[in-house]
Amino acid sequence: MKFASILLTGLAVAAVSTATLGAQTGTLKIASANVTITGTTNVHGYTAATKTVRLTSVKTGAFDGDLMNLAATPALLEAFEIAIPAASLHSTKDGIDKNMHKALKTDRFADITFRMTSTQKTGAGVRALGTLTIAGVSREIVLDLTATRAGSNLLVAGEIPLLMTDYGITPPKAMLGMMKTDPRITIALELVLAASGS
Repeated sequence: MKFASILLTGLAVAAVSTATLGAQTGTLKIASANVTITGTTNVHGYTAATKTVRLTSVKTGAFDGDLMNLAATPALLEAFEIAIPAASLHSTKDGIDKNMHKALKTDRFADITFRMTSTQKTGAGVRALGTLTIAGVSREIVLDLTATRAGSNLLVAGEIPLLMTDYGITPPKAMLGMMKTDPRITIALELVLAASGS
């Protein structure tokens, strides 16, 4: 009887420990994504977009599984890194893709990556500090994100203006140099995050 009691107590402790460990190592997945780059030339504006985004590194601290609570305490997101295949970016305008992929050096640098280094809670959502790497050049950026509920998932969205030249990218030209691309672009990001396994 005493042995049975000890065994049951041990099993209960193990179960609690396992549940606690599971909560402390929660993981996320990307349910859907949309990345859009907008810019202008001296002839027209352009847009390039992709829905292909990989979550290459993620680690969360303990939270109750409600992703809005995770957004409310962004410090619980201990590691977060995404990769966007540069060659997956496509424009609806003829001739843009070839010049864009050449400018992004997709033959040498397959991915555009963002690696979060820290987060802060803001009134509207979350401020993510991290390293953005484009065409092999890395820069520290600050990305302000809104966080809203999407069913049981979490929609995070934000945008950031950049200069191509800051990443060693020469603004593309076309039409024998008559069409020139402005180095200023805006990258907009929308990610729907779900609890892994949901």
